Amino acid sequence: MNMMPGLSKTETNIKLPFSFIIYSLLAFSASQIILIFSGDFLTNGAFRIPPLWMVAHLLVLGWALMVAMGAMYQLVPVAFLTPIWNETFGFIQFWITAIGITGFALSLAFSPKLTMITGFITLIGVLMFLYQMAMTMKKQTEKNILTALVGTALVCLLLTILFGIFLAASVSGHLPLANHVALLKTHIILGIAGWFSLLIFGFSYKMVPMFSLAHGFSMKLSKPIYFLYIFGLLSSILSFWTNRSILFQLGMMLLFISFSLFVWHIKQIIKKRLKKNLDKPFIFSLVAIIIGWIMHLVALISSFISISPYLFGVIIYLYIIGWIVFSIMGYLYKIVPFLWWTYKYSKEMGQPNVPTLKQLMNEKLGTILFILCLICFAGFAVSFSFKLAGLYMFVQLLFAVTTVVFSATVVSILKK
Repeated sequence: MNMMPGLSKTETNIKLPFSFIIYSLLAFSASQIILIFSGDFLTNGAFRIPPLWMVAHLLVLGWALMVAMGAMYQLVPVAFLTPIWNETFGFIQFWITAIGITGFALSLAFSPKLTMITGFITLIGVLMFLYQMAMTMKKQTEKNILTALVGTALVCLLLTILFGIFLAASVSGHLPLANHVALLKTHIILGIAGWFSLLIFGFSYKMVPMFSLAHGFSMKLSKPIYFLYIFGLLSSILSFWTNRSILFQLGMMLLFISFSLFVWHIKQIIKKRLKKNLDKPFIFSLVAIIIGWIMHLVALISSFISISPYLFGVIIYLYIIGWIVFSIMGYLYKIVPFLWWTYKYSKEMGQPNVPTLKQLMNEKLGTILFILCLICFAGFAVSFSFKLAGLYMFVQLLFAVTTVVFSATVVSILKK
């Protein structure tokens, strides 16, 4: 369905992706502000407490999931050359998911008994999104590696939410589970490595060539990257349920090899670019890939040592911030101006007072924000390594200010 006259068949009503993006920016800012007051808990390894569960789900569901959904509503039609199945359904799905995630995050901190209800509402929203994407991707005439990466990421999202519902049932006392730790670890790895990493892989293959104007590169390497990552995930998950460290080590090794090949493949694509000077937000997304590779290496090395719950938590924290959050921030700073300019000015191109795409985004401010993000990432790593609560709180304050300014800057584009 097309709700706006004049849009081509593969363009989405701009209000739909931006509804998700604006909500995600609010959740992103809120999660980082709350974390300012959690330095003592985090640096002492108290990751599994209700206030931090709330923050984690505001960040991972409210920010990363919602912005991914919004981006997919815009990018899937472009990547797969097929229109969104039903835009009205998409707006309904947005409100159900937003209400579900907000309620779920709050109930984790303040009323665990309500997590089953709020979690179920979130599940309905995610199922609606998955159905929307399945119906949209079903129309694609030619399937490719992007279909496999995005499709598998969506399956991982569904499994992540289902495992999350079981965890919520366990936390609320409705369904006491003996293997709670294995369930938690499976929930985490399916979410951050299965859903987010595979999704970023998929759309990087679309956006890296687009933002660098790369042509004539081979995609043959993408298939072994995909299968190695899947086998790495399966081996890791199996290790959680069997308590066999060798399976976990194998899983971490396969994930690292796959990610290393991904880094090398992206490098090969960049070499084929026509654009000499890459934009700063895009460079930041490329730096996020390097951070992701480093975190995979750290996870691999740690798997051969006696990995403590504290180290496990730190790796997950830095993985989410450095790889997932930074990737999204970099791409979002490029995508939002492009979407807004296309929607508002593409038909007026060449006329007076029409801004260029460059004029819509403040690249100088963006560069400062991205540098601050990298400084904060280093600060987090140091504060966790030496358990410095004071340093963490200072760095988190700086990061919270950075995220608020970043969010305000992205929203301000919509006023231009």
